Amino acid sequence: MSSTQEQKPQDESEATDTVLDETPDTVVTDTAAAGARPVRSWQGVRALLVRLHFYAGVFVAPFLLVAALTGLAYTFTPQLDDLVYGDVLHVEQSGRQPRPLAEQISAARAAHPEGTLASVTTPPGPGDTTQVVLSVPELGEKQRTVFVDPYTAEVKGELTTWWGSTPLTTWLDDLHRNLHLGETGRLYSEVAASWLWVLVAGGLVLWLGRARGQRARSARGVLLPDRSARGVRRTRGRHAVTGVWIALGLLFLSATGLTWSHYAGDRFGQLLDTVKGHAPELDTALPGAKTASGGEHAGHAGHHTGQDAASADPAAFDTVLAVARHNGLGGKVVLTPPADPASAWTVAQDDPSWPVHYDKVAVDAAKGEVTAETRWADYPALAKLTKLGVQGHMGRLFGIANQILLAVIALGLVLIVLWGYRMWWQRRPVREDRTARLGKAPARGTWRTLPLPVLILGIPAVAALGWALPVLGVTLLAFLVLDIATGLARKARTTA
Repeated sequence: MSSTQEQKPQDESEATDTVLDETPDTVVTDTAAAGARPVRSWQGVRALLVRLHFYAGVFVAPFLLVAALTGLAYTFTPQLDDLVYGDVLHVEQSGRQPRPLAEQISAARAAHPEGTLASVTTPPGPGDTTQVVLSVPELGEKQRTVFVDPYTAEVKGELTTWWGSTPLTTWLDDLHRNLHLGETGRLYSEVAASWLWVLVAGGLVLWLGRARGQRARSARGVLLPDRSARGVRRTRGRHAVTGVWIALGLLFLSATGLTWSHYAGDRFGQLLDTVKGHAPELDTALPGAKTASGGEHAGHAGHHTGQDAASADPAAFDTVLAVARHNGLGGKVVLTPPADPASAWTVAQDDPSWPVHYDKVAVDAAKGEVTAETRWADYPALAKLTKLGVQGHMGRLFGIANQILLAVIALGLVLIVLWGYRMWWQRRPVREDRTARLGKAPARGTWRTLPLPVLILGIPAVAALGWALPVLGVTLLAFLVLDIATGLARKARTTA
C-alpha cells in the first residue's frame, strides 16, 4: 500500500473530528446570517464553552506558561539554598551542646554592630545555624541576617534576607510573583491564577461531555489518551488527559494563589473580616503597663518597631526562650524583643511542615512568665485552611513530597499549554484552495443559542464573579469588547 493510501484514512478522521467540533458554532453563525431565529438548547452551552476555552487558552496561556516555569524554579529553593549557601546555613553537630543564645548574639553583634537587633531564630535542626536578624535602615524592608554556629558561637557569615528568605529565594519569589516588575508585574500572576480555574473547569466539562461512543463511558477513555488516534486527535487526547490528572492540583494552586494576590486577595480579606476568619492576634501588652502618654498600652505581635531592641540584654533571650520551651513551644522559634518597655517579648513557632506548629506566646522577661498566648488549635477553620494552603502552594507543607508533586503539576501545565498551541496549528487549513498558518477560531454568536435560564442566572453570576475576582472581570470584559469590535469590523468589510 502506498504512503498516500495509508495517510488518507488519518486525514479523513481528523477532518471529520474537526467538523464535529465546529458544528454547534457553524450552525449558530449560519442561522444568524440567514436571519432566522436561533434554536436555544443546552448544546449552546457547550458551544460557548468551546469558544471561551479557545480564546482564554490563546491569550492567557503565555501567563500560565511563565507562572508554571517560575513556580517550578521556586519549588526547589530549599535544595538551591543548601547548594549556594550551605556553608552559612549548616554546621557539624558532632554531639556538642549548643552555647547560650547570649554568647551567639554577642558574637554576631561584635562582627556586625550596625543597625538594631530585630529578632533571633533558633536552628530548625541540630545541623543548622542560629540566625541573628538585624534591622539596618539602608536595607529598607529587608534585613541583615548573621548566621552563627550554635556550638562554637562562631560567625559563619551574613546575608541580606527578606522575611527570613535568602537572596536566591527572594529573587525567585519575586520572579514568580511579579517578574521583578513590582506591583504592575503582579498583574501577570493574578491573570494566570484568575483564569486557571476557568480553563480547568471548562476543559473538564468539554472532555467529560464529549460524544465518543463507548469509549466516553469508560474510565479508560477519560484517564488515558486514545493510542490509535493521530494528528490533532492525538494531541487533543494528551492535552485533555493530562489536564484531568492534574486538575485538582491546578485548582488548588489557583485558589491558594488568589488568596494573596493584589485585587482578589483584597476581596478575600474582606471575606475574612466579615466571617471573623483571621488568625488570632497575640496581645503583647504587659499587664498594667502604661504608655508614655499615660494611657493603657494595647500592643500586638507583629507590630514591633524595634525601638527598644537595641537595649535588649542578650541574656534575656535565654530567659525568654526557657519560658517559651516550658510552655510547649518546641522546634524552630523566632524571638522578638519588645517594641517598648510597656510590651512583652514575642516567641513564635515557625514550622510549616506537617503537622504545622504556629503557637505564639508573649513573655514578660522580668517576671519570667507568659502574659498571653495564641495556639494553632484556636485558629478559625478558614484561617487554618488559608495558612495550610499557602504552605502547600510554596512546597513547604509535606517536605520533598510536596515539592515533587508541585513539580509534576508545573511540568504538566507546561505540556498542556504547548499541546494547546499545537492543536491550534494542526487545525489550520492545508488544502490547495485554502491555507492558513493557524486553525480557525470557533464561530461567534454562540450566546444566541443559550437557554433562557442560563442567560437569566448566568449574567448576574458572572457579574458577581467579576466583582470577587476583579482581574478576571476586567479581562473578560476586554475579551467581549474585542470580540464585538472584531465582529463589527468583519460585518463592515462584508457590507463593503
